[in-house]
Amino acid sequence: MKVMTSELSKTALDALVAECLGISVTKSSPRHGYLLFDSDAYPEFRNDHDATYQMFHPSTNWSQGGVIIAREGIELLCESLGFRWAAVPQRGPEWRGPTPLIAAMRCCVGSKLGDVVEVPYELLEGESNGTT
Repeated sequence: MKVMTSELSKTALDALVAECLGISVTKSSPRHGYLLFDSDAYPEFRNDHDATYQMFHPSTNWSQGGVIIAREGIELLCESLGFRWAAVPQRGPEWRGPTPLIAAMRCCVGSKLGDVVEVPYELLEGESNGTT
């Protein structure tokens, strides 16, 4: 299903961020928003040092999203007294979102995959995304 990058959120956004970064995730109950990754293969995104497989949620988890923001050189700007955020890549247009992490992860996906992306339907179930 085609979706506007500017409307991505939740599991669909996290899954596309993983795709952009070459991170292998295992979909475990996409309806409930679980994306698991092998933390031994990607230690920079590790949250729990004891667990081998951990949840990948860079659009809501600063310990993961912050790594991506720093690595990709994304600049964050606050608009409307903190109710709207803009993320600016090193090159290209800015991307907006209701939180700094969502704006930054949309920026990551949009700068690599474009304005419209293909998302498996099962990742969109229960989410209100703009589809085309």
